[in-house]
Amino acid sequence: MFGDLSHLALQQYWWIIVSLLAALLVFLMFVQGGQTLIYTIGKTNMERTILVNTLGRKWEFTFTTLVTFGGAFFASFPLFYSTSFGGAYWVWMAILFAFVLQAIAYEFRSRPNNVFGARTYETFLLINGLLGTILIGTAVATFFTGSAFSVNDMNQSQWELKSHGLEAALNLHNLSLGLAVFFLARVLGLMYFMNSVKHDEVFRRAKKHLLINTIPFLVFFLTFVVWLMLRDGFAVNPETKEVLMEPYKYFRNLLAMPLVLILFLLGVVGVLLGIGASILRNDCTKGIWASGIGTVLTVFSMFLIAGFNNTAFYPSTYDLQSSLTIENSSSSHFTLTAMSYVSLMVPFVFGYIWYVWKAMNNKPIDEDEMKSGDVHVY
Repeated sequence: MFGDLSHLALQQYWWIIVSLLAALLVFLMFVQGGQTLIYTIGKTNMERTILVNTLGRKWEFTFTTLVTFGGAFFASFPLFYSTSFGGAYWVWMAILFAFVLQAIAYEFRSRPNNVFGARTYETFLLINGLLGTILIGTAVATFFTGSAFSVNDMNQSQWELKSHGLEAALNLHNLSLGLAVFFLARVLGLMYFMNSVKHDEVFRRAKKHLLINTIPFLVFFLTFVVWLMLRDGFAVNPETKEVLMEPYKYFRNLLAMPLVLILFLLGVVGVLLGIGASILRNDCTKGIWASGIGTVLTVFSMFLIAGFNNTAFYPSTYDLQSSLTIENSSSSHFTLTAMSYVSLMVPFVFGYIWYVWKAMNNKPIDEDEMKSGDVHVY
């Protein structure tokens, strides 16, 4: 089946898979967003314990999806992996450090004889929520704004700036997406609290702060999208494979791929629908599902316009011809074919995740459950 596909078809197939994993990761970062709100929403030790534990039941999904996303990218587009992770290593090391802190925090926060105290590990969760969202957002933005690297004829890459990726956070367009991801994660985290916690005060505070965080999210998201639609993009000549700058490239990509445009619009509407219902309806606890699906569709479509329609998905601002595309950065036909057969297991993995999710959230968490001693407490 997959062996009969052309190399280009396999490259496109794997870009779709990588894009889907990235979209799921952004949705699951509601865990990081919720971690930045523990002291805003939880005013007592018990309330904070409830919030940490409802997030603790999901943090491994986010971590696993991040690792899977990185692994899929490495296996399908290894030149991107070596160029970005080998060159912009300070950014990726900071992201890794933030997620290590998260794992430590959930493991040791409630351990007996904890000499550092719960507050220390709650601070670790805050750091993870802040750095993890903003840095991942700014790193993804470089798919559209470019990075300063070069690649020689033997596919050896070199980063041309001594800041090794940290410069991405100083680019206002990149930062607008980083902050949009940060506030989106907080918005999703608040809606997750409303859905998974049975506590009147927590629900009331979450609802109050939902509007407060929605406003900056919309400002930064619209800033990034409008700027993206108006800027020059990194186009690839389909005949010569030469990379050149094209006005309104990403806007033209949306128009050239109507299905992607529809997915993008549906995604934006879904995010707004979930937020609006959660704010306007007093009893709404399901807003995270509309906004979550909307988030997946929006991020998925943005990745597609970054890599499809003769576009360089990892452009070089130092040397345009070093820019990476899904064609010049992918694995061999044999490797992509073998991986494609393995990818048939993905629906079963998603089914297992959904089953575990439902089993963990079969009823909202409350104080009685935390006091019962029948469950693991983070």
